[in-house]
Amino acid sequence: MNLYMVSLGCSKNRVDSEMILGVLKNDFELVDDIKASDLIIVNTCAFIESAKKEAIDTILDISEEKNKDTKLVVCGCLSQRYKDDLVKLLPEVDRFITIDEYGNIGKIISSMFKSDINHYSEFSPLNKIYTTPDYYRYIKISEGCLNRCAFCAIPLIRGKLKSRTIDDIVAEVKKVISDGTYEINLISQDTTKYGYDLEKRLMLVDLLKELVKIEGDFKIRLLYLYPEVVTDELIDFIKNNDKMMHYFDIPIQHSEDKILKYMFRRSNKELITNLFKKIKSEIPDSIIRTTLIVGFPYEEESDVTNLVDFINEMKIDRLGAFTFSLEEGTKACEYPNIISEDEKNKRYEMVMESQSKIAYELNKRYLNRVLDDCFITGYDPESYLYIARNYMYAPDDIDGAIFVASTRELNLGERVKVKIVDCDSYSLTGEIVE
Repeated sequence: MNLYMVSLGCSKNRVDSEMILGVLKNDFELVDDIKASDLIIVNTCAFIESAKKEAIDTILDISEEKNKDTKLVVCGCLSQRYKDDLVKLLPEVDRFITIDEYGNIGKIISSMFKSDINHYSEFSPLNKIYTTPDYYRYIKISEGCLNRCAFCAIPLIRGKLKSRTIDDIVAEVKKVISDGTYEINLISQDTTKYGYDLEKRLMLVDLLKELVKIEGDFKIRLLYLYPEVVTDELIDFIKNNDKMMHYFDIPIQHSEDKILKYMFRRSNKELITNLFKKIKSEIPDSIIRTTLIVGFPYEEESDVTNLVDFINEMKIDRLGAFTFSLEEGTKACEYPNIISEDEKNKRYEMVMESQSKIAYELNKRYLNRVLDDCFITGYDPESYLYIARNYMYAPDDIDGAIFVASTRELNLGERVKVKIVDCDSYSLTGEIVE
């Protein structure tokens, strides 16, 4: 039988999709044609309103295009949060599967087809069909979150922190490295809190110590770090270990203490400022990425002005922003939500316009420099340029890219040196150096 799958949302959702594919790998062949499929699975995101809309639009579009007898299954965050409502609203869907049901997903799919599908295949990080190119992998080290940020529905969807054991993670990393993977991206809802549910202490550095012992040519990138628990020990470890990428993905959400307090964030402006300065002082070639929310309840124009001033002072390498999206069940629902969408968008434009100028100035640092260890990720036929990344660019299409001119054909995953000759706010352009 044939399976067509769509995975929406973040890289953590992608990992779930890979495990679902692992369960079904012996009974379904993955195809890229909806019409040729016997089963369609849509793994959804429900983090913010736009993600929910994308999920529902995708489900409706697929339901119109698929064959009448093809089974349509919807899983992921949208199913977890709204299953009872969705059953009534979307009769086009044959089955909604919640995240809590993933352990039985093989059995559920088997019952839909009344066949001998091997539903005993385990839903496990060690039983995946990887959907990324061989040269990079996402490794999810924990599920759920102990934080209760006022704007965030993730704990309502994913529950409390549940960390994998170090041995389990090491086993998966060894496997992918033996398969030729170069870039290991460790992800979770809160990577810095890894292990706290296991031993009531932060265990991320303990995990990293075991991972860097693994033999092989590879690098480790950390994604989703919370500022208040980016410890000196973690910074020192990243600084002093060659297998660690000098990349810090630290969502701060805002700079102003008043807003951070209403957000139920544990950090403050002084902590964030000192942390970013320390990272740049200790590791001058480090890349810092962060995320902001504008238009949060109680935010005033002066808060946005101060936020822009903070951005201009800190000169953060990678910065993205969202306009505030009210999510039912969160603490923010109790706040006065009187900021219009037009005003939110205006504030968003202020922030991103400022960041665009900063990013351009920062990128000019690389002009006429040769960047080592750039790995080829694609080809742009319109510009006749290859697309590449190095440690400065995470693989989630947020950071931008390096465009590379070459007189010879390059292969996906090939690592090359690139001399940078041009730039804009979000990309570098260069030529291969042999």
